[in-house]
Amino acid sequence: MSLPQLMRAVEISAPGGPEVLRIAEREVPRPGAGEILIRVAYAGVNRPDALQRAGSYAPPPGASDLPGLEAAGEVVAVGAGVAEWAVGDKACALLPGGGYAEYVVTPAAHALPIPTGMGLKEAACLPETYFTVWSNVFMRGGLKAGERFLVHGGTSGIGTTAIQLAHLFGARVFATAGSDEKCAVCERLGAEQAINYRTADFVEVLNAKGGADLILDMVGGDYIARNLRALADDGRLVQIAFLGGPKAEINFAQIMVRRLTVTGSTLRPQSDAAKARIAEALRAEVWPLLDAGRIAPVMDSEFALDEAAEAHRRLEDAAHIGKVVLRVGG
Repeated sequence: MSLPQLMRAVEISAPGGPEVLRIAEREVPRPGAGEILIRVAYAGVNRPDALQRAGSYAPPPGASDLPGLEAAGEVVAVGAGVAEWAVGDKACALLPGGGYAEYVVTPAAHALPIPTGMGLKEAACLPETYFTVWSNVFMRGGLKAGERFLVHGGTSGIGTTAIQLAHLFGARVFATAGSDEKCAVCERLGAEQAINYRTADFVEVLNAKGGADLILDMVGGDYIARNLRALADDGRLVQIAFLGGPKAEINFAQIMVRRLTVTGSTLRPQSDAAKARIAEALRAEVWPLLDAGRIAPVMDSEFALDEAAEAHRRLEDAAHIGKVVLRVGG
């Protein structure tokens, strides 16, 4: 297949608000050993993209400076040593960057097949969210059936995914959200109880249930100390972002006395091998659920590639529910 030399892409012209995103021409990348080149149909839009745009989340060494950490489309070239993918295959993939473009390169081990019956638009919204939730809730957080699990931001892409997966794997799920409408969405997805954080205290609600065995938090700030108070003895707090800030004053004595675990991770800086292990676990444990239609991404809105700024405004708008996606190719 003959590849073009140039492609359309969205670049960050300078650190700032959504208005700094602009369409540009870039050279089409070529896959190296162990990599595949995907002609992008759709790209997911995620919080780390907005953080990178704002200048607070730099790409790791060697990664594209273009935003975009997940995409779906057609494999159009494979690098040396790649046996599991062939030209013409459809795939969705976790990306080191560069998803806001017509073509993107990624390690072949970070790509997964399109689930049965799912379109490329929906599949583009799987990798970043599912890699994050699986690695933090199940691998790092060790969630087990019957445990009480609290996820903050229940109607975010992360939240809607975490609710569905935790519910299917037998946990008792609780979620926070900012309106009664959003709380209703959380409960339809499988939450036993959704807590409107504007009108109720999640600490009181969870303590009345015996405390949370596991909390997944992306808020930080004053939520950190409140999360510790909401945990059951031997509970675990997994931190994946800090929308409310990374600093907090906490009483470490309660961590010792109540045997609490505080941990966290970010996905993008992890090694290719670590991400490949997450992909293997997803293929074995989660992709059959997607193939069977038992879970699916919750979709909020779709924007054209040249509307990336509007997509970011929607992402940062508290009203969105589920995933925002860019339409890149046909």
